[in-house]
Amino acid sequence: MRKKKRSSVGQNDSSDILGGPKTKKGRTGGPSKSVVRVAADESVFVQFLREAGVTLKQDRTSNEIAVDQVVFQKRLQQSLKKNPRYPGIIQEFITGLESHIEDPQSFRNCLLPCVPHLHDEDSNSVSYQESLMRLLLGIEMLQNPVINILFEKLPEFMFDGVGEDGLNVPRVIMNQLKWLDRVMDSRDLASKLMQLVTVASLEVQRDVITSLPEILEDSQHSDIARELNSLLKENTQLTVPILDALSSLNLTPTLLAEVRGAVMTTLSAVQLEDLPVVVKFILHSISATDAVEVVTELRKKLELELELPPVLQSSQSRPKTKGATCTSSLPAANSSQDSVSLVLDAIKSAVRFQKVISEAWLKAVENVEEVEDHKVIDLLVLFILHSTNANHSRRGAERVLKVKVRGALIQEALLQKTFRGHGQVMRGYFASILALAQSLVRSTDSCMVPFGGHLYKQAFTTFDSYCQQEVVASLVTHVCSGLDAEVDVALELLCELVAHMAKEMALYAVFIKGILDYMDNLSPQQIRRLFQLLSGVAFGAEQQGGHIQDDMHIVIRKQLSSTALKYKRIGIIGAVMVVGSMGARRNSPENTQGGTLPKETQRQVINLLELVRSCSEGSPEAAALYYDELAKLVLTGKLDPLIQAWIGKSVLEDFQEDFVVDLGPEISGVFPLPATVMYNLDEEESQGGIAVNLLPLLAQDLSHKADKRSQVNDDGKRLVSPLCLAPFFRLLRLCEEVQHQGDLEEIDALLGCPMILTDMDVVDKLESLSQMEREFVCSLLFYTINWFREVVNAFCQQKDPEMKMKVVTRLQNITYLQSLLERSLAVTPGFMPPLANFDSDSTEIAAPASSTAPAKKAKKDSTGKKRKTRPSKNSSADSSVLEEAAEAEETQQEPAEKEKEKEKERAGISLSAYRPFFRELDMEVLGVLECGLLSRTLLDSELHSRVREEVQLGPAELLFLLEDLWRKLDFSMAPAKKAPFLKIKADRTLGFSHLQQKRPQEVAHHCLLLLPTLCTHLENCHNHFQTVLSKNNGVVDALGVDLKEQQLMSSAYQLLLQVLLCIFSWLGFGQQEHRVLLKSMLGVLASKLKEGEAELSMEQLVRHSFEYLLNFRGSVPSLSTALCLTQLVTVLAQHAGANHMAFRAQTASLARGFLCQEWVSASGERERGNKHNDTLQSLLSIYLKHADDVLKAVEEIAGEGVPELINAAKDACSRTWPTLNRQTFLVFYRTMMAELEKAVRRIPPGRQRDDTEVQSEKLLTWNLAVRDFHVLINLVKVFDSRPVLTACLKYGRLFLETFLKLGMPLLDFSFKKHKEDVQSLLKTFQLSTRQLHHMCGHSKIRQDTGLTNHVPALKKGLEQFVYRVKAMLTLNNCQEAFWLGNLKNRDLKGEEILSQRSTQDSEAEEDEEDEPLQQEQSGDEESDSENRKNYHNRVEEEEEVTDDSD
Repeated sequence: MRKKKRSSVGQNDSSDILGGPKTKKGRTGGPSKSVVRVAADESVFVQFLREAGVTLKQDRTSNEIAVDQVVFQKRLQQSLKKNPRYPGIIQEFITGLESHIEDPQSFRNCLLPCVPHLHDEDSNSVSYQESLMRLLLGIEMLQNPVINILFEKLPEFMFDGVGEDGLNVPRVIMNQLKWLDRVMDSRDLASKLMQLVTVASLEVQRDVITSLPEILEDSQHSDIARELNSLLKENTQLTVPILDALSSLNLTPTLLAEVRGAVMTTLSAVQLEDLPVVVKFILHSISATDAVEVVTELRKKLELELELPPVLQSSQSRPKTKGATCTSSLPAANSSQDSVSLVLDAIKSAVRFQKVISEAWLKAVENVEEVEDHKVIDLLVLFILHSTNANHSRRGAERVLKVKVRGALIQEALLQKTFRGHGQVMRGYFASILALAQSLVRSTDSCMVPFGGHLYKQAFTTFDSYCQQEVVASLVTHVCSGLDAEVDVALELLCELVAHMAKEMALYAVFIKGILDYMDNLSPQQIRRLFQLLSGVAFGAEQQGGHIQDDMHIVIRKQLSSTALKYKRIGIIGAVMVVGSMGARRNSPENTQGGTLPKETQRQVINLLELVRSCSEGSPEAAALYYDELAKLVLTGKLDPLIQAWIGKSVLEDFQEDFVVDLGPEISGVFPLPATVMYNLDEEESQGGIAVNLLPLLAQDLSHKADKRSQVNDDGKRLVSPLCLAPFFRLLRLCEEVQHQGDLEEIDALLGCPMILTDMDVVDKLESLSQMEREFVCSLLFYTINWFREVVNAFCQQKDPEMKMKVVTRLQNITYLQSLLERSLAVTPGFMPPLANFDSDSTEIAAPASSTAPAKKAKKDSTGKKRKTRPSKNSSADSSVLEEAAEAEETQQEPAEKEKEKEKERAGISLSAYRPFFRELDMEVLGVLECGLLSRTLLDSELHSRVREEVQLGPAELLFLLEDLWRKLDFSMAPAKKAPFLKIKADRTLGFSHLQQKRPQEVAHHCLLLLPTLCTHLENCHNHFQTVLSKNNGVVDALGVDLKEQQLMSSAYQLLLQVLLCIFSWLGFGQQEHRVLLKSMLGVLASKLKEGEAELSMEQLVRHSFEYLLNFRGSVPSLSTALCLTQLVTVLAQHAGANHMAFRAQTASLARGFLCQEWVSASGERERGNKHNDTLQSLLSIYLKHADDVLKAVEEIAGEGVPELINAAKDACSRTWPTLNRQTFLVFYRTMMAELEKAVRRIPPGRQRDDTEVQSEKLLTWNLAVRDFHVLINLVKVFDSRPVLTACLKYGRLFLETFLKLGMPLLDFSFKKHKEDVQSLLKTFQLSTRQLHHMCGHSKIRQDTGLTNHVPALKKGLEQFVYRVKAMLTLNNCQEAFWLGNLKNRDLKGEEILSQRSTQDSEAEEDEEDEPLQQEQSGDEESDSENRKNYHNRVEEEEEVTDDSD
């Protein structure tokens, strides 16, 4: 069977030849006779063949065989043997063969299959017959001479290639040698074949090498493999045939590993088309022991992304488009894609059939720890593993991908590169890509959701229409799921696709329209996105999806006519979005008289706007939402000029009529509180000016609500709600900006104009007022603050110095009013503030819990703020200092008892909980940070200088702006955070409606403009604290220091560092297109240190920026600020790329310096509290992670700092480490245990092939680790609190498991060479395990479930340790050194547990501990007993120490 199967190769090669003479006979130079002639010469060779049954033919006619080929071989062999001239007749026979095949045509006939000589009776029994040469090779006595003849003839045809008859003679000759039943001299044949390889042409070399496994016997495989291995290093052109041959040879594991190593070294030089064979060979030669190592190296050397031609990036992304561009390069591109596809097929085949390889790939990808080290092949392999699901690899692939995405190690840039370079290949894994995208978007971890969106986007833009339809359908399913994170990312993605690929998305408009049925589950922001998406498809410039226009009009009119505010809100948002699409400016005007829209479209847009306005007049909330939505639309600047002008005209007239009044000598009307004109910045224009009519409007609104009157008075005048004041002004301002190119001259009077309010002295006597009057004051304050916030939004970009000064003054008004509001809210429990953000459901915005509890509770609340005195109008305390910054200072302040009582009476509450009730500040307001000292000269009536007024951005205003900036950056640029389990998540987008319209990169560009100013403020804070320290000789809490100012400046310092940290932590900097922006930002920091330098590299910029920030370490006022600075320099170092390790020592030194510093607040007390402990833990973790040697750092703290603490007084701290005291010991202990366990996990596992020096180094590292572990475990004898025990049990188990997994294999190999070191290590570790046993007993006695939960796993590990040591000793033939004894159960003090004393001898389940005493194998029993005696003495001493210490 084997012979027939393999010889089919020769049959295929000759299949075209058998019919050849019929078509080519007339064109050849041979005789023209049609009769086929039999060979005329009657040599010995011919006679023997004819007698055996073969008739030789000439010309192009195949030889005939009249008998079965086995019969022929037997006849010929017998004829030769019986011949009288035997064995000489053999030589004559061979000579005849040589003379016969001198004719090339005769030689070809001998290489081609013989034709059976058919008789009439056996015409149905035709079978395949071998060639004459192969028949002769099957005869043992003729085999070697015939092989010699073939090798002699082969060079004659070496360079002929394929002849006219389609025959490749060298290849057919090789086919004769394949699959012989027996090879007489295999060694000689192998030698001949390799000699032929050295001299043959490249094509023949390939044929010969490929044929080797089918020619040679197994005994020659090892020798030939070594020769092929040598040849592989010399000639890379033969890589594919050599690997083909090697993969078919039977090799020993050692030789296979050697060959694989040689192949791996040449991998980087292999051509792309040869790569599939190379990868296949490497993967198929892997064994279970070295799989991870080999796959890891293969992954490092596979550079698929560099091999593809650039034409592929433009041609493959849209395979559907037709065009003739670059057609000449497409074959090359397709060839590259085919090669990559074959490489992936090889990987797929390997992981499908070998579980060890799939696990090795997962491990190799999982072990990559740096962002820049991740490659395209990683994503491709994860998709392969997910799609095949061989050996349950799907779950593993999904897990690894999620871990990488959560750690921001695989980012969008790598995904783009993968799809852009391998789109056609990725198409085959579309099902897996879709499944992974769905899983990521549905993840509860918000960090993963955006990456799922990136997968969808790349799939839609890269694949064909079928895939696009599936992507849209899946996104629509996400939108209808009702889960916020899913809905947000799906809608955002659909909007992006509509914006960039409107034509393609229009095909799937019907899918998207189905979302309208699920609007009840969507938030207002999501509804806005939905209508933006639908209106873009239906009413866009090209109107590709025009067939859904009627459906949208029906839905919008239905919602607008609803009396329920929820549905009316949907109608308003939808209508404004439709106006945005219908009324967008067009490129080609068509008889539009100044506009760009057709008249009919203009009429429809204006009618729709009037409809919305009329439908929203009945509800102030609906009207305010309409103004805000319209303002967003105007801000885009894309509206048609005529539509824009119509909106602006109506808005200006209505605002003047509704909210502005002329100032008169007195204010008429009856109000709950006396009306006063306040906050006038234009004193010289006080007569005949205007004012914002707030208090009368508020009183009127409240009275009408109380009376439940209709919205229209008896006199027909339309009622106006103060709720619409800020939204209406925002719309007015934006219309003016658009119409006058940013000039606000027509409305600039509103910046300085006064407001009709009440005297704010009323806040001091609020408690004497009624509940209604108190709520009236609180509402008045909210409306006033929101008016000023919108005024600041409007005029913050004006260049005029006087305008700038007024803006800063308005900021001072805001901070002052917020301080009044805090005090007012504290005495107005249950007050619901008026809405300020109308694009969310009012039922979702609950009133914050007010301070209805006794005032003393405010002191315990870390978020509460206290105000000692009533500030003036232009200077105030901060309204919402970050809780993290204020908590440390606040807990320190201990005023006198009388002052405390006053403070309790006036205690305010934090406004941070009321953020949803304030108007949002625009990003442009932050430009006010650039203002320094502003001044103006007031003129008298004769234009003579009267007085010079100066205004400066104070600490409170600085803090107000910085806090707003930090919140914005945290929302827009900070990585998404995972929501805590079972915690109700507030709407994170509330109060960031304007910011959501900007992309993170736009925010980053804005930060670049602010960066110089932020650095200036940072330097000012630094100089302030340096001045305070120098004035007071380094004493922070000296007499005369203004505590309030210190707290404000400290908070501002921390906020500045947090803002910088948020900026430089942006994940977008990992993408190549944002590297220029990063360099610009680093350049700003570097220029503070090195001005006017030439173009610097990224590493130089990072270094200069790093040094600049280190200059601030001497002035940081609190530990939380110190942590921010440390985290900032850590983030900067990561931007250095591969050189980030160079900054480790400086980062560790910085963190150590902060840990070795005593942190005292301005009030003189040491910082303490939970937040202080969390900060300390983070700082200590950074120090240990960046220390050169974690083990030495842990030993230093545990060996020096803790003993100093033990010997110090109760409230004292360690002298070397001042942050280490009895309150913070748990933080230090837990962090050291955690980092020690991580450090030992990073110790490379021991291997038998490691040399002695490497083994010694690893053994020394483990000795240090075990010694540190022993020191930490023993500290439990002194600090035996429950949290310390919990940490010890948890991390003790993890350390033990790591030691068993990584440490014990090293001891197996090292025992014979380093016997004393191993013995010392195990003795030290044994003392630690005994103490862990005592802790387990202690936990059982106490019956504390928090402790006993750790006991079973720990006991299991301790038992494994006993038997693992015994196995190690047995492996090294030292089992007699192992002694097992019963260990008594003791508590932490070393006392025996009484309940087990009576039964200790008979108890079979008592805890056991090993006593591994590794002895020198001298056979001296006396020495052995002496060592045991010494060991027991050590144990007794250890127990005595335990008793003494307790």
